[in-house]
Amino acid sequence: MSRSAPTPLSEILAYLNDIGYGEIYRRSRPVAIAAPPAAPELTVPVRPPMPTPALSTPAAPAAGAGLRLAEMESLAAAAAACTRCRLAEGRKSVVFGSGHPDADLMLIGEGPGAEEDRQGLPFVGPAGELLTKILQAIGLTREEVYIANVVKCRPPGNRDPQPDEVQACRGYLERQIALVQPKLLVALGRIAAHALLGTESPIGQIRGRWHQVQGVPTMVTYHPAALLRNQALKRPTWEDMQQVRDRLRAG
Repeated sequence: MSRSAPTPLSEILAYLNDIGYGEIYRRSRPVAIAAPPAAPELTVPVRPPMPTPALSTPAAPAAGAGLRLAEMESLAAAAAACTRCRLAEGRKSVVFGSGHPDADLMLIGEGPGAEEDRQGLPFVGPAGELLTKILQAIGLTREEVYIANVVKCRPPGNRDPQPDEVQACRGYLERQIALVQPKLLVALGRIAAHALLGTESPIGQIRGRWHQVQGVPTMVTYHPAALLRNQALKRPTWEDMQQVRDRLRAG
């Protein structure tokens, strides 16, 4: 994956000014960056692929980052051949995930859109550009975090993924979390929050406070696409991300 040019500082400051804040936190030590595995273009196999492991109870992580990375690559290959649900029928790409495989922060969205489906990468459209600015405003780059979605294939017409589609992909996501071993998770939007927390509560009732997912502290906030539609959501989202920033800083 080619690394995109960094967002100019002036744009980050403009974003913060727009929501009423001006503080930016920068990490004091560098973080080693590892390039994520490229998402392959897909050809749906004639025979069903071997099933991925049942992950309702994630297995113990492999010892060492190298072994965990190898297992992540194997999991991505399994997802690339997956035909577990109807979403496989219309996809161009399986959007498995991208970023640092040993990240402190993992962000989870809903599912790929049209541009993500075309490129095979998560959050590369307008919502992805906004997410990049939000991350930079808390002192992080996309390469320092890990980004995935609840479902790995684009729902037709960008509709909400159906419960059986979410369930078909659940094992992949749970294993991604277990392999990355993040210190914190962020659920971006209603669909991700409901899938991760097993709740149907409105996002306004569950955002802004800490939950637990697979033993990992998890913050719920609004999806960047919602911020593009409703400017009023930018400020509460920034407040949520400040909590994430501060908890990461505290270690």
